[in-house]
Amino acid sequence: VLSTAEIDRILAAIDRTTTKGVRDDAMLELLYSCGLRVSELCNLKLSDLYFEEGFIKVEGKGSKQRLVPISPRAIKEIKYWLTDRNLGKIKKGYEDYVFLARWGNNISRIMVFHMIKELAEKTGITKNISPHTFRHSFATHLLEGGANLRAIQCMLGHESIATTEIYTCLLYTSDAADEAR
Repeated sequence: VLSTAEIDRILAAIDRTTTKGVRDDAMLELLYSCGLRVSELCNLKLSDLYFEEGFIKVEGKGSKQRLVPISPRAIKEIKYWLTDRNLGKIKKGYEDYVFLARWGNNISRIMVFHMIKELAEKTGITKNISPHTFRHSFATHLLEGGANLRAIQCMLGHESIATTEIYTCLLYTSDAADEAR
């Protein structure tokens, strides 16, 4: 799990003066603030964005759909990206994808993984992190803030509350380690 300070460091390390940086910032903001799986991020469509209503429609495991609240900051970053996105190359068949690679098709899981690894190195974060780390951090920070476990379950798209409870165990394990120090 990343602390909020570590997430802020990673986001601050992105070069927003480039189209790639604007895209990467929007992707990481969405990964963290919505608790998305990397595959959900890669397959997100423009037709799944409901900014006025304050949520996005996500297709998760087993093609199950759920509605996830989206933060004002994530909306802002995605809107910045969409301006650049619409000026770039878009291959036929990929017009509805939110996040595109420079060659005009949707981004891959591997691209997101490598981008996160590079940013972690750049910021001096030595934890072994991946796109899923942002999802764990999202759930953990909600729990720390007193969010209801059932609400977190719905946002994460977990079929079983037992899966969501794993995040509770991680939180308490982390707290116990902190107290032991």
